[in-house]
Amino acid sequence: MNIRELDPDSSPQAAFGARLRRVRSERGWTQEELGTRIGYSSTHVSSVETGRKFPTLRLARRADEALGTSDTFERDWRDMRHGSLLEGFPEYVEHEARASEIRLYEVGVMPGLLQTPEYATVLAESAVRRGAVTREQAEERVALVAERQATLVRSPAPMVFVVLDESCLRRPIGTAAVMDAQYERLIAFAAMPNTVLQVAPFAMGTRRPLNLPLYILTLPDRSLMSYAESSQQGHLERDIPFVLPLLTAYHQLQAEAPSQSASVDLIEQARKGTL
Repeated sequence: MNIRELDPDSSPQAAFGARLRRVRSERGWTQEELGTRIGYSSTHVSSVETGRKFPTLRLARRADEALGTSDTFERDWRDMRHGSLLEGFPEYVEHEARASEIRLYEVGVMPGLLQTPEYATVLAESAVRRGAVTREQAEERVALVAERQATLVRSPAPMVFVVLDESCLRRPIGTAAVMDAQYERLIAFAAMPNTVLQVAPFAMGTRRPLNLPLYILTLPDRSLMSYAESSQQGHLERDIPFVLPLLTAYHQLQAEAPSQSASVDLIEQARKGTL
């Protein structure tokens, strides 16, 4: 039998496949035997082991169960999934899922918590065309958007405060239909009982205290953390002396920005092309 050589250092996907092959071989199982135990064909197992196919979370969990590897393959899968995300963001997302209050300020694009699937897909496909991520990573980005939005309707639901720079409304992403649906999503979000949505118009000028995207979480124990990012890096901050000034700046931003009702009017104007 010809066994395809695979360099585990070439990519996280290759490392996953190499580990799966090694652990399976240590058990003395064929690909068909492992496939039977985890509910996949031997061809599928072979494709994962040789790096031709991206593994699913379901496969990773079943492999851990069948091979007795605790959560090794699930952790590998999560590392792969987050491989195209900025440093600090995967950890931020984990805390976001249990936060009691979420505060967001976004510039240029809609924040993930508010994106429609179509809007998220256009952004992900654009990253694929630029060569910034693989097709598999793009699909995982879209899936992550959907998973994050589940936090909006969990029980108890968090309070979510969002301020969008006007550039988020003005920057066209995809077709007119994609943008129209995105504007509808914003309006529906503003109508939720646990949300506040504001738009920071360009006219605020120097009265806008923030220039880069900012995320601030209040956790169930009332502790705070912030996440800020540029185009190249992200930073998760837990040190209160550093987080409190950011929270103050966010409150100043909210005070200077138009009210939610006035902001919804701005969104309607953007939707109609009269902004």
